[in-house]
Order: sequence, then C-alpha cells, then structure tokens
Amino acid sequence: MNSGIAVALTRIDAASDAGEINQSTRQNLRRWLQQPEYEDFQSELLEHIDRDDWKTLNEVFHTFLPFGTAGRRGRMYPIGTNVINERTVGETIQGLVDFLHAEHGERADLSCAVAYDTRSNSRLFAELTAEILAAGGLNVWFLDGPRSTPELAFTVREQKCQCGVMISASHNPPSDNAVKVFWEHGGQILPYEADGVMHCSIAVTEIRRVLFDKAVSLGQIRLCQKEMDKAYVDAVLKTGFDGPRELGILFSPLHGVGMTNVLPALERDGFTKVEVYAPHATQDGDFPNVPDHIANPESPAVFEAPIVESMRSEIDVILASDPDADRLGVAARLTPRGEFKTLTGNQIAVLLEEFVLRRRAQCGSLSPSDYIVMTLVTTDMLRRIAKAFDVRTCGDVLTGFKWIADVIDTEGPEGFIFAAEEAHGYLAGTHIRDKDGAVAAMLMAELAAEQKAAGRTLHQHLDDLFARYGCHVERTIAMSMPGIEGMARIDCVMDTLRESPPDKIGGIDVNCRRDYLHNKRYDSNGSAETLDGPRDNLLFFDLALEGNSIGVRPSGTEPKIKFYYFAYEPTGDASVEDIKRRLEERIDVLQNDLTQRLSLQ
Repeated sequence: MNSGIAVALTRIDAASDAGEINQSTRQNLRRWLQQPEYEDFQSELLEHIDRDDWKTLNEVFHTFLPFGTAGRRGRMYPIGTNVINERTVGETIQGLVDFLHAEHGERADLSCAVAYDTRSNSRLFAELTAEILAAGGLNVWFLDGPRSTPELAFTVREQKCQCGVMISASHNPPSDNAVKVFWEHGGQILPYEADGVMHCSIAVTEIRRVLFDKAVSLGQIRLCQKEMDKAYVDAVLKTGFDGPRELGILFSPLHGVGMTNVLPALERDGFTKVEVYAPHATQDGDFPNVPDHIANPESPAVFEAPIVESMRSEIDVILASDPDADRLGVAARLTPRGEFKTLTGNQIAVLLEEFVLRRRAQCGSLSPSDYIVMTLVTTDMLRRIAKAFDVRTCGDVLTGFKWIADVIDTEGPEGFIFAAEEAHGYLAGTHIRDKDGAVAAMLMAELAAEQKAAGRTLHQHLDDLFARYGCHVERTIAMSMPGIEGMARIDCVMDTLRESPPDKIGGIDVNCRRDYLHNKRYDSNGSAETLDGPRDNLLFFDLALEGNSIGVRPSGTEPKIKFYYFAYEPTGDASVEDIKRRLEERIDVLQNDLTQRLSLQ
C-alpha cells in the first residue's frame, strides 16, 4: 500500500468518527481504495479526499444504487457506488451476464439488444454494455445511433433476445442517466430477475470486456439499426386506423430521439403537414432550449414556446415526446382557431382509450373478453369508458409499465386493447410490452384529424366525454426531496400518514385508507381487513364523496414523493365547465390541507 492511500484511509476514519460521513460510506471508500478492481478510480477519489469533500463523497458512496422502476437510474458522477458511472454500469451489466448464465447455463445462443439515447455519456455506456455482453458470450444486437426505448423493446422481441439494455434516464434532469433492463417479452425487468441481477452485480469483482470494434469485426456485436428502424415503424402502423389525415402538427422531440420513431410513424401514416419545432430538434443531452433543462412532456412549461409559434400558424395540435420517446405530451386548441391548452396524462389516456375502443367497436373487433389495463393512480374514467364498451378493466396495477406488461402476458395478449398510466405512458398493439410514444402520437393525430373533419377540437371532444361519463379532474403533485436528507423526509411523510392518518381532508370525511405496503384496508370506524391487490409503498385515502380520493407514494425513478388527487362528479343540470371549475377548487382545498398537515410548504 502506498503512503498516499494509507493517509487517505486515516482521513476517512477520522471523517467517520467526526460524523462527516456515514459508516456505510466509510466502508465503501475503504473498499474502493484497497481493492485492485477500483484502481482506475483511485486518483479521482484521492483528489476528493485531499480537498475534504466529504459531503460529495457521502452522497455518492453512502449506499449501493438500487434497481428502481426499470433498472438503475441516478446522477452521473465519475466515482461512487450510488451514482451512474463506468464502474456501476459495468457492474450492472456483468451482473446481468452472470445472472443469465446462472439461469440458462453456458448456452451459445444467448443474445441481448442494446440501445441508447441522446444523453451525455449514453454512447459511452452503450459501448461498454455491448463489450461486456460480448465478453460474456452473448450475441449483441446493437442500434448504432440514438434510438427510442420502444425500438429497443421491439428489437428484443424481433430478434428473440433473452434481454435488452437501454441507456437512458428518460425525462430526468441532464445530470442523470440509467441502465434500463428489459426481458425477453419486450417489457421492463420484473422483481425476480431484478433481484437476481442486483445480487450478481454486488458480487462482481472482475468486469470482462471485448473491445467494441473487435467484437463488431468478429460478429459478436451486430449493427442492426437500419433493419430495426423499418420493422419497428411497420409494427407501429398496424395499431392505427383509417380516416382523415388533414391536420397541422407541430412536433417537439425535446432534444431526444423522437425524430427516429414518432416522426417516421406520423409521416408513414399519411400526415403530410408535420413541422418539427426547430429549437428542440437538436439531439442534445443538456436539453438547452427546454425550461429549467427538464425535458418532461408532463410539464406544461415545455409547450410554452411551441404554443407561441403555433398561434401564428395553421397548427392544430402540438405533440412532444420525452428524450427516449416512449411517452407523449399534447397541447391542442380549445376551439378550431382558438388558444392552445395542454392535456394532462389522464386526459390523453381517456381520449386515446375512447378512440381505440370506438374504432374497434365500429369494425366489430371487440368482445367481452377483451380488456384494458390501467394503474392504481390513473383516472377511473378509463374504467367507466371500458364498461360502456363492454370490455374488462384490469386496474389493480402498480405504477410502472413493467406491471402493465405482466398483466398483458398473464391475461393473454390476444385480448389486449389499450393500456395507460397517468405519467403520459400509453400502449396499443402487442409489438412490445412497454409504453410507446410513436403509437400514442399516431393515434392522437388520427383522433385529432377525425375531430377536425367534424369541425371540433380534442378539448371539445373531451368535454363531450365528460358529459357522457361524468366529470373527472385529476392533479399530480411531485415534490423533489434529493439526497440522504430527502430520502429520510420521504420516509417520514409516509410514516406520518400511516401512524397518524387524517379522518378528514379539506373538510371531507375519509371513508377508508388503503395501505398497499401492508395490504390492509382501514375503515373510518377503525376496523381493518385484508386488501386484495399488489404490494407497494402506496397509500390511498378514499373520501366520502364517490370517486374522490388521494394517493401518496414515493417515486420509483426520482427522489420525489408524489401526491395524486382525484375528483369526480356525475354530470347533471350544471354545465361541464362549471363542474370542472368546482372540482379544481375542491382539489385546491384538499391539496392545501394535506400540504399544511405534513408541513410541506
């Protein structure tokens, strides 16, 4: 051991004794300094120690970056166990290789698809991934250019791979990246496999690689982008319907890969008046022209500048995909030549579901055995529409499209019609088992063109659906709580709501509390019974007013806690506008009460 490392170890112990770093941080730092597999990172680590940057070291070394909703996602930093860097990516992929061999033996036909988006270091991490897979004896199908997550999922199924890896952190800030792992069904990895990969990753000491160019020349890595581009869009087009195509569309890829899947799908579906919003067209992982550099189509802010441009043109609808182009945001005119307003994720889900069910019913391809899938935190209006079309709803589903995919395969893909989650994720068709921004954009354009031909807008059509099925207003509030302190605060909020649950929120009685972590349903009279359904850190407070409830859960992809507010009233003599206004005011009161109660101002 050289003297520099010996001094650094002493300083680590002193920092731990002084409470500047956690015990787990101390152990991880000592391991990275003493074990030979971390030699490439030692100089960077020593520089941090020399300048007493214990706050940073505590953040990036205090734990082992976990598997979240679809894989390992977090802030990029050159060193650390709780961040994304070449070591943590390498350990993840080596763990994946080791798990596959443990499950399948030393089969020569194991294969994996690999793709990446426009984020910083995505290409670097994708090549590293392919090199490790090739060294592990897997055949690698590599999309050799920034491509969408749906195309990666499609490639897994099309090439009959055992798994797939997507390098993307979706809509997270530019500082983040992720390893998203898919399984052979073309959906995100499920808990058994995730636990197995994680267990193997923790045990990794040696990361084996074959240089990328050498593996390509040997045929271990196959560049398949051109053939997959066409086959994937062919599959997307099969989910569409005939009808009008006269529609002015402004499309924003939000500096991501949407021009590789959304744009070709729209153009091949017959939409000839599609403009790309130039300030968002460049592929840039810093998302420079997006407010606060957050390229999230859930945020109305990303539509502000495109709306200004669209008001001076013949644009009818604005579509925006997130950086890996698996989700969709929409803004549409309130009246045929009027102002633009964004649609929420729940409203997009309602419009797409009704369109698909109605068009399927018109061509006689619906049956009572068919079904839609929605998550527990998605609008219940989907259930009401499905019932009207006499199809089933599978709704006891956790947040995350991997759970929707599991339902599709369990219930049978032959009866699957449509799936949605409130976070702007949608799927029709069985070409993948994940959300698909290209499918959603194409179907939304078809619906908007249909309504335009009738002299109407998407918002006017939505109001018609409210008049038919009752007014539903939802609001999702995501509160960021980063770092170690943030994690502790999130836990505290959830503990408070379980240990001291409110009996009223916003002056409305709470009828029952549904706790999916313990699978218990607690009535207002204090009785408890077993709650059927999945298990997750999710709480629901069902209010005395029918169809009104509040859900609370930590995010599975970001350091946030999410609050879901659901308000509903059947339509009667009052106008739809009056009811919507009343429901928005009700949610204001509920939100203010809960925010004050939990000291979250």
